[in-house]
Amino acid sequence: MQDEKIDEILSRSVDTIYPSKEALKEVLLSGKKLRVYVGIDPTSDYVHLGHSTNYILLKRFHELGHTVIVLVGDFTATIGDPSDKSAVRIQLTEDDVRKNLETFKEQIGKVIDFYDEKNPVEFRFNSDWLAVLDLKKLTDIASSFTVQRMIERDVFRRRMKEGKPLYVHEFFYPLMQGYDSVALDADLEIGGTDQTFNMLAGRDLVKKYLNKEKFVITTTLLENPKTGEKLMSKSLDTGISLKSVPEDMYGRVMALPDETIVQCFIDCTTVPMADVEEIKKELAEGGNPRDIKMQLARNIVLMYHGEDMANKAEEYFIKTFSRKETPEHMQEIRVPVGVLVGDALVSAKIIPSKSEWRRLVEGGGVHNLSNGSTITDINTAETKKPLEIKIGKRTFVRILPSDGK
Repeated sequence: MQDEKIDEILSRSVDTIYPSKEALKEVLLSGKKLRVYVGIDPTSDYVHLGHSTNYILLKRFHELGHTVIVLVGDFTATIGDPSDKSAVRIQLTEDDVRKNLETFKEQIGKVIDFYDEKNPVEFRFNSDWLAVLDLKKLTDIASSFTVQRMIERDVFRRRMKEGKPLYVHEFFYPLMQGYDSVALDADLEIGGTDQTFNMLAGRDLVKKYLNKEKFVITTTLLENPKTGEKLMSKSLDTGISLKSVPEDMYGRVMALPDETIVQCFIDCTTVPMADVEEIKKELAEGGNPRDIKMQLARNIVLMYHGEDMANKAEEYFIKTFSRKETPEHMQEIRVPVGVLVGDALVSAKIIPSKSEWRRLVEGGGVHNLSNGSTITDINTAETKKPLEIKIGKRTFVRILPSDGK
Protein backbone atom coordinates (compact mmCIF):
# COMPACT_ATOMS: atom_id res chain seq x y z
CA MET A 1 0.00 0.00 0.00
CA GLN A 2 2.81 2.41 0.96
CA ASP A 3 4.62 1.49 -2.26
CA GLU A 4 1.52 2.35 -4.33
CA LYS A 5 1.00 5.64 -2.50
CA ILE A 6 4.60 6.67 -3.14
CA ASP A 7 4.28 5.70 -6.80
CA GLU A 8 1.27 8.00 -7.18
CA ILE A 9 3.02 10.85 -5.37
CA LEU A 10 6.00 10.51 -7.70
CA SER A 11 3.88 10.43 -10.86
CA ARG A 12 0.74 12.57 -10.45
CA SER A 13 1.41 16.09 -11.81
CA VAL A 14 5.11 15.23 -12.00
CA ASP A 15 7.21 16.05 -15.06
CA THR A 16 10.77 15.12 -14.02
CA ILE A 17 12.57 14.01 -10.86
CA TYR A 18 16.27 14.76 -10.32
CA PRO A 19 18.48 12.80 -10.14
CA SER A 20 15.85 10.09 -10.78
CA LYS A 21 12.49 8.77 -9.66
CA GLU A 22 14.10 5.50 -8.62
CA ALA A 23 16.62 7.22 -6.33
CA LEU A 24 13.95 9.28 -4.58
CA LYS A 25 11.61 6.31 -4.24
CA GLU A 26 14.36 4.30 -2.58
CA VAL A 27 14.88 7.02 0.03
CA LEU A 28 11.14 7.34 0.68
CA LEU A 29 10.74 3.58 1.10
CA SER A 30 13.63 3.54 3.58
CA GLY A 31 11.50 5.50 6.02
CA LYS A 32 13.88 8.47 6.17
CA LYS A 33 12.04 11.71 6.89
CA LEU A 34 12.86 14.50 4.46
CA ARG A 35 12.70 18.28 4.58
CA VAL A 36 10.53 19.20 1.59
CA TYR A 37 9.66 22.69 0.41
CA VAL A 38 7.85 24.80 -2.14
CA GLY A 39 8.82 28.41 -2.71
CA ILE A 40 6.73 31.25 -4.10
CA ASP A 41 7.54 34.91 -4.74
CA PRO A 42 4.79 37.38 -3.74
CA THR A 43 4.89 39.26 -7.06
CA SER A 44 1.13 39.80 -6.80
CA ASP A 45 -1.36 39.57 -3.95
CA TYR A 46 -2.81 36.20 -4.89
CA VAL A 47 -1.95 32.53 -5.24
CA HIS A 48 -3.56 30.86 -8.27
CA LEU A 49 -4.65 27.34 -9.19
CA GLY A 50 -1.39 26.72 -11.03
CA HIS A 51 0.47 27.14 -7.74
CA SER A 52 -1.96 24.78 -6.01
CA THR A 53 -0.44 21.86 -7.94
CA ASN A 54 2.76 22.24 -5.91
CA TYR A 55 0.96 22.68 -2.59
CA ILE A 56 -1.24 19.65 -3.17
CA LEU A 57 1.91 17.60 -3.79
CA LEU A 58 3.55 19.14 -0.71
CA LYS A 59 0.49 18.14 1.30
CA ARG A 60 0.93 14.53 0.17
CA PHE A 61 4.48 14.51 1.53
CA HIS A 62 3.18 16.02 4.77
CA GLU A 63 0.65 13.19 5.05
CA LEU A 64 3.55 10.72 4.78
CA GLY A 65 5.11 12.34 7.85
CA HIS A 66 7.81 14.44 6.19
CA THR A 67 8.66 17.95 7.36
CA VAL A 68 7.23 20.39 4.85
CA ILE A 69 8.12 24.04 4.43
CA VAL A 70 6.19 26.81 2.71
CA LEU A 71 8.78 29.37 1.67
CA VAL A 72 7.82 32.90 0.69
CA GLY A 73 10.44 34.65 -1.43
CA ASP A 74 9.95 38.12 -0.01
CA PHE A 75 13.60 38.95 -0.79
CA THR A 76 13.84 37.29 -4.21
CA ALA A 77 10.62 39.07 -5.23
CA THR A 78 12.54 42.35 -5.04
CA ILE A 79 15.08 40.97 -7.55
CA GLY A 80 12.62 39.46 -10.02
CA ASP A 81 12.70 35.95 -11.47
CA PRO A 82 13.78 36.09 -15.14
CA SER A 83 12.49 32.57 -15.83
CA ASP A 84 10.45 32.47 -19.03
CA LYS A 85 10.44 36.26 -19.33
CA SER A 86 10.97 38.00 -22.68
CA ALA A 87 12.00 41.22 -20.92
CA VAL A 88 13.44 42.21 -17.56
CA ARG A 89 10.89 41.79 -14.78
CA ILE A 90 9.96 44.97 -12.93
CA GLN A 91 11.57 44.96 -9.48
CA LEU A 92 9.17 45.30 -6.57
CA THR A 93 9.71 47.56 -3.59
CA GLU A 94 9.58 46.23 -0.04
CA ASP A 95 6.22 47.99 0.37
CA ASP A 96 4.87 46.22 -2.74
CA VAL A 97 5.96 42.87 -1.34
CA ARG A 98 4.53 43.60 2.11
CA LYS A 99 1.12 44.45 0.64
CA ASN A 100 1.11 41.34 -1.53
CA LEU A 101 1.95 39.14 1.45
CA GLU A 102 -1.05 40.10 3.56
CA THR A 103 -3.23 37.10 2.69
CA PHE A 104 -0.64 34.61 1.38
CA LYS A 105 -0.66 32.32 4.40
CA GLU A 106 -4.46 32.31 4.46
CA GLN A 107 -4.63 31.36 0.77
CA ILE A 108 -2.02 28.59 0.97
CA GLY A 109 -3.62 27.43 4.22
CA LYS A 110 -6.63 26.32 2.21
CA VAL A 111 -4.43 23.49 0.95
CA ILE A 112 -1.81 23.02 3.69
CA ASP A 113 -2.83 22.68 7.35
CA PHE A 114 -0.63 25.17 9.19
CA TYR A 115 -2.17 24.17 12.53
CA ASP A 116 -1.20 20.49 12.56
CA GLU A 117 0.43 20.12 15.98
CA LYS A 118 1.65 16.56 15.38
CA ASN A 119 3.67 17.49 12.29
CA PRO A 120 4.01 21.30 12.24
CA VAL A 121 4.39 23.03 8.89
CA GLU A 122 7.18 25.60 8.65
CA PHE A 123 6.31 28.99 7.12
CA ARG A 124 9.51 30.83 6.23
CA PHE A 125 10.72 34.01 4.51
CA ASN A 126 13.96 34.05 2.54
CA SER A 127 14.75 37.60 3.65
CA ASP A 128 15.78 35.98 6.95
CA TRP A 129 19.03 34.84 5.33
CA LEU A 130 19.31 36.65 2.00
CA ALA A 131 18.91 40.16 3.44
CA VAL A 132 21.96 39.61 5.64
CA LEU A 133 24.12 37.85 3.05
CA ASP A 134 27.50 39.59 2.85
CA LEU A 135 29.50 40.21 -0.32
CA LYS A 136 32.09 37.58 0.61
CA LYS A 137 29.42 34.88 0.85
CA LEU A 138 27.73 36.07 -2.33
CA THR A 139 31.05 35.86 -4.16
CA ASP A 140 31.56 32.32 -2.90
CA ILE A 141 28.07 31.32 -4.07
CA ALA A 142 28.65 32.93 -7.48
CA SER A 143 31.91 31.02 -7.90
CA SER A 144 29.85 27.84 -8.31
CA PHE A 145 28.44 28.99 -11.66
CA THR A 146 29.94 30.06 -14.96
CA VAL A 147 28.67 32.81 -17.23
CA GLN A 148 28.45 30.19 -19.99
CA ARG A 149 26.02 28.17 -17.91
CA MET A 150 23.89 31.23 -17.22
CA ILE A 151 23.58 32.31 -20.83
CA GLU A 152 22.72 28.77 -21.90
CA ARG A 153 19.24 29.42 -20.49
CA ASP A 154 16.69 29.71 -23.28
CA VAL A 155 15.27 32.95 -21.92
CA PHE A 156 18.69 34.64 -21.81
CA ARG A 157 19.80 33.35 -25.22
CA ARG A 158 16.54 34.50 -26.76
CA ARG A 159 16.86 38.00 -25.35
CA MET A 160 20.48 38.27 -26.45
CA LYS A 161 19.53 37.14 -29.94
CA GLU A 162 16.72 39.71 -30.06
CA GLY A 163 19.03 42.45 -28.81
CA LYS A 164 17.03 42.96 -25.62
CA PRO A 165 18.78 44.06 -22.42
CA LEU A 166 20.08 41.38 -20.07
CA TYR A 167 21.02 42.75 -16.66
CA VAL A 168 23.65 41.40 -14.28
CA HIS A 169 21.21 41.38 -11.34
CA GLU A 170 19.10 38.81 -13.22
CA PHE A 171 21.98 36.35 -12.83
CA PHE A 172 21.63 36.76 -9.06
CA TYR A 173 18.15 35.27 -8.98
CA PRO A 174 19.00 31.58 -9.49
CA LEU A 175 21.90 31.99 -7.04
CA MET A 176 19.57 33.37 -4.39
CA GLN A 177 16.84 30.81 -4.99
CA GLY A 178 19.47 28.11 -4.99
CA TYR A 179 20.83 29.30 -1.66
CA ASP A 180 17.35 28.98 -0.15
CA SER A 181 17.84 25.21 -0.29
CA VAL A 182 21.03 25.52 1.75
CA ALA A 183 19.47 27.81 4.35
CA LEU A 184 16.51 25.44 4.75
CA ASP A 185 18.71 22.32 4.87
CA ALA A 186 16.38 20.98 2.19
CA ASP A 187 16.30 17.40 0.97
CA LEU A 188 13.67 17.99 -1.72
CA GLU A 189 12.30 21.00 -3.60
CA ILE A 190 9.07 21.02 -5.61
CA GLY A 191 8.31 23.55 -8.35
CA GLY A 192 6.99 24.02 -11.86
CA THR A 193 9.04 23.10 -14.92
CA ASP A 194 9.73 26.81 -15.47
CA GLN A 195 11.79 26.71 -12.25
CA THR A 196 14.04 23.82 -13.30
CA PHE A 197 17.20 25.92 -13.78
CA ASN A 198 16.79 27.65 -10.42
CA MET A 199 16.04 24.46 -8.52
CA LEU A 200 19.00 22.65 -10.05
CA ALA A 201 21.19 25.58 -9.00
CA GLY A 202 20.06 24.81 -5.47
CA ARG A 203 20.96 21.17 -5.97
CA ASP A 204 24.53 22.19 -6.78
CA LEU A 205 24.77 24.51 -3.78
CA VAL A 206 23.41 21.90 -1.36
CA LYS A 207 26.09 19.51 -2.59
CA LYS A 208 28.76 22.21 -2.13
CA TYR A 209 27.76 23.51 1.30
CA LEU A 210 25.93 20.60 2.93
CA ASN A 211 27.58 17.69 1.10
CA LYS A 212 24.31 15.85 0.53
CA GLU A 213 21.86 15.03 -2.24
CA LYS A 214 19.00 17.42 -2.85
CA PHE A 215 16.16 15.97 -4.88
CA VAL A 216 14.10 18.10 -7.25
CA ILE A 217 10.58 17.42 -8.51
CA THR A 218 9.36 19.53 -11.42
CA THR A 219 5.60 19.67 -11.84
CA THR A 220 3.58 20.13 -15.00
CA LEU A 221 2.32 23.60 -15.89
CA LEU A 222 -1.32 24.12 -16.79
CA GLU A 223 -1.32 24.79 -20.51
CA ASN A 224 -3.74 24.56 -23.40
CA PRO A 225 -2.48 21.46 -25.27
CA LYS A 226 -3.63 22.93 -28.59
CA THR A 227 -1.93 26.32 -28.30
CA GLY A 228 0.72 25.84 -25.61
CA GLU A 229 -0.70 28.95 -23.92
CA LYS A 230 -0.28 29.13 -20.15
CA LEU A 231 -3.61 29.07 -18.33
CA MET A 232 -2.25 30.52 -15.09
CA SER A 233 0.25 33.38 -15.03
CA LYS A 234 0.71 36.18 -12.52
CA SER A 235 2.89 38.05 -15.02
CA LEU A 236 0.11 38.04 -17.61
CA ASP A 237 -2.64 38.74 -15.05
CA THR A 238 -4.36 35.47 -15.94
CA GLY A 239 -5.28 32.62 -13.70
CA ILE A 240 -7.86 31.64 -11.12
CA SER A 241 -7.05 33.16 -7.75
CA LEU A 242 -7.53 31.16 -4.57
CA LYS A 243 -9.00 34.43 -3.24
CA SER A 244 -11.80 34.32 -5.81
CA VAL A 245 -15.33 34.29 -4.45
CA PRO A 246 -17.05 30.92 -5.07
CA GLU A 247 -19.24 32.11 -7.97
CA ASP A 248 -16.30 33.69 -9.77
CA MET A 249 -14.05 30.68 -9.17
CA TYR A 250 -16.72 28.32 -10.52
CA GLY A 251 -17.33 30.50 -13.57
CA ARG A 252 -13.64 30.87 -14.37
CA VAL A 253 -13.15 27.10 -14.25
CA MET A 254 -16.09 26.71 -16.63
CA ALA A 255 -14.40 29.15 -19.01
CA LEU A 256 -11.27 26.97 -19.31
CA PRO A 257 -10.76 25.20 -22.66
CA ASP A 258 -12.36 21.75 -22.86
CA GLU A 259 -8.97 20.27 -23.74
CA THR A 260 -7.68 21.08 -20.26
CA ILE A 261 -10.37 19.28 -18.24
CA VAL A 262 -8.44 16.08 -17.51
CA GLN A 263 -5.19 17.90 -16.74
CA CYS A 264 -7.01 20.19 -14.31
CA PHE A 265 -8.55 17.19 -12.54
CA ILE A 266 -5.05 15.74 -12.16
CA ASP A 267 -3.24 18.92 -11.14
CA CYS A 268 -5.84 20.98 -9.27
CA THR A 269 -7.95 18.46 -7.36
CA THR A 270 -7.53 15.50 -5.05
CA VAL A 271 -9.99 13.36 -7.01
CA PRO A 272 -8.57 9.79 -7.02
CA MET A 273 -6.70 8.87 -10.21
CA ALA A 274 -9.04 5.92 -10.79
CA ASP A 275 -11.91 8.40 -11.02
CA VAL A 276 -9.87 10.69 -13.27
CA GLU A 277 -9.29 7.76 -15.63
CA GLU A 278 -13.07 7.20 -15.77
CA ILE A 279 -13.56 10.89 -16.58
CA LYS A 280 -10.95 10.64 -19.32
CA LYS A 281 -12.72 7.59 -20.74
CA GLU A 282 -16.11 9.33 -20.59
CA LEU A 283 -14.77 12.29 -22.56
CA ALA A 284 -13.17 10.00 -25.14
CA GLU A 285 -16.50 8.23 -25.61
CA GLY A 286 -18.33 11.46 -26.35
CA GLY A 287 -19.36 12.63 -22.90
CA ASN A 288 -20.54 16.24 -22.68
CA PRO A 289 -17.48 18.38 -21.76
CA ARG A 290 -19.72 20.99 -20.14
CA ASP A 291 -21.21 18.49 -17.68
CA ILE A 292 -17.79 17.09 -16.81
CA LYS A 293 -16.34 20.57 -16.45
CA MET A 294 -19.12 21.34 -13.97
CA GLN A 295 -17.85 18.41 -11.90
CA LEU A 296 -14.38 19.96 -12.07
CA ALA A 297 -15.62 23.41 -11.07
CA ARG A 298 -17.60 21.97 -8.19
CA ASN A 299 -14.60 19.99 -6.92
CA ILE A 300 -12.34 23.03 -7.01
CA VAL A 301 -14.81 25.36 -5.26
CA LEU A 302 -15.43 22.61 -2.70
CA MET A 303 -11.71 22.50 -1.87
CA TYR A 304 -11.44 26.22 -1.18
CA HIS A 305 -14.89 27.23 0.05
CA GLY A 306 -16.69 24.12 1.31
CA GLU A 307 -19.77 22.19 0.21
CA ASP A 308 -22.38 24.86 0.96
CA MET A 309 -20.58 27.48 -1.12
CA ALA A 310 -19.95 24.95 -3.91
CA ASN A 311 -23.70 24.26 -4.07
CA LYS A 312 -24.50 27.97 -4.23
CA ALA A 313 -21.84 28.63 -6.87
CA GLU A 314 -23.21 25.85 -9.05
CA GLU A 315 -26.76 27.13 -8.64
CA TYR A 316 -25.59 30.64 -9.51
CA PHE A 317 -23.82 29.39 -12.64
CA ILE A 318 -26.81 27.40 -13.87
CA LYS A 319 -29.20 30.28 -13.28
CA THR A 320 -26.99 33.03 -14.66
CA PHE A 321 -25.18 31.43 -17.56
CA SER A 322 -27.18 28.40 -18.61
CA ARG A 323 -30.50 30.26 -18.43
CA LYS A 324 -29.00 33.63 -19.37
CA GLU A 325 -30.54 35.35 -16.33
CA THR A 326 -29.15 38.30 -14.42
CA PRO A 327 -28.46 37.15 -10.85
CA GLU A 328 -30.70 38.42 -8.05
CA HIS A 329 -27.70 38.93 -5.79
CA MET A 330 -24.64 40.52 -7.30
CA GLN A 331 -21.57 42.06 -5.74
CA GLU A 332 -22.16 45.64 -4.67
CA ILE A 333 -19.66 48.46 -4.21
CA ARG A 334 -20.31 52.00 -3.04
CA VAL A 335 -18.47 54.73 -4.89
CA PRO A 336 -18.38 58.54 -4.53
CA VAL A 337 -20.17 60.34 -7.36
CA GLY A 338 -17.79 61.22 -10.16
CA VAL A 339 -15.25 58.45 -9.50
CA LEU A 340 -14.29 56.51 -12.62
CA VAL A 341 -15.89 53.08 -12.81
CA GLY A 342 -12.58 51.45 -13.76
CA ASP A 343 -10.80 52.98 -10.76
CA ALA A 344 -13.58 51.78 -8.44
CA LEU A 345 -13.39 48.22 -9.78
CA VAL A 346 -9.60 48.13 -9.36
CA SER A 347 -9.86 49.51 -5.80
CA ALA A 348 -12.43 46.84 -4.96
CA LYS A 349 -10.10 44.19 -6.47
CA ILE A 350 -12.82 43.07 -8.87
CA ILE A 351 -10.38 43.54 -11.73
CA PRO A 352 -6.60 43.41 -11.21
CA SER A 353 -5.44 46.61 -12.89
CA LYS A 354 -6.35 49.69 -14.92
CA SER A 355 -4.70 48.12 -17.95
CA GLU A 356 -7.04 45.13 -17.61
CA TRP A 357 -10.01 47.55 -17.43
CA ARG A 358 -8.82 49.19 -20.65
CA ARG A 359 -8.42 45.80 -22.33
CA LEU A 360 -11.92 44.70 -21.29
CA VAL A 361 -13.57 47.92 -22.45
CA GLU A 362 -11.70 48.07 -25.75
CA GLY A 363 -12.56 44.42 -26.35
CA GLY A 364 -16.28 45.04 -25.85
CA GLY A 365 -16.39 42.97 -22.68
CA VAL A 366 -18.18 45.41 -20.35
CA HIS A 367 -21.95 45.89 -20.56
CA ASN A 368 -24.34 48.31 -18.89
CA LEU A 369 -27.19 46.08 -17.74
CA SER A 370 -29.40 49.06 -16.99
CA ASN A 371 -29.86 49.87 -20.69
CA GLY A 372 -28.29 46.89 -22.44
CA SER A 373 -25.48 48.94 -23.97
CA THR A 374 -21.79 48.13 -24.25
CA ILE A 375 -19.49 50.47 -22.33
CA THR A 376 -16.94 51.87 -24.77
CA ASP A 377 -15.42 54.73 -22.76
CA ILE A 378 -12.72 53.74 -20.26
CA ASN A 379 -13.38 57.03 -18.44
CA THR A 380 -17.02 56.22 -17.68
CA ALA A 381 -17.81 57.82 -14.31
CA GLU A 382 -20.24 56.87 -11.59
CA THR A 383 -23.45 58.92 -11.55
CA LYS A 384 -26.11 59.60 -8.93
CA LYS A 385 -28.02 56.51 -10.06
CA PRO A 386 -27.08 52.87 -9.38
CA LEU A 387 -25.22 51.23 -12.26
CA GLU A 388 -25.30 47.50 -12.95
CA ILE A 389 -22.59 46.13 -15.20
CA LYS A 390 -21.50 42.78 -16.54
CA ILE A 391 -17.76 42.24 -16.98
CA GLY A 392 -16.81 39.43 -19.35
CA LYS A 393 -18.96 36.33 -19.13
CA ARG A 394 -19.02 35.80 -15.39
CA THR A 395 -18.81 38.95 -13.30
CA PHE A 396 -21.80 41.09 -12.31
CA VAL A 397 -21.39 44.24 -10.23
CA ARG A 398 -23.85 46.79 -8.88
CA ILE A 399 -22.23 50.20 -8.35
CA LEU A 400 -24.05 52.44 -5.87
CA PRO A 401 -23.43 56.09 -4.95
CA SER A 402 -21.63 56.20 -1.61
CA ASP A 403 -24.50 58.13 -0.02
CA GLY A 404 -26.75 55.16 -0.84
CA LYS A 405 -29.25 57.29 -2.78
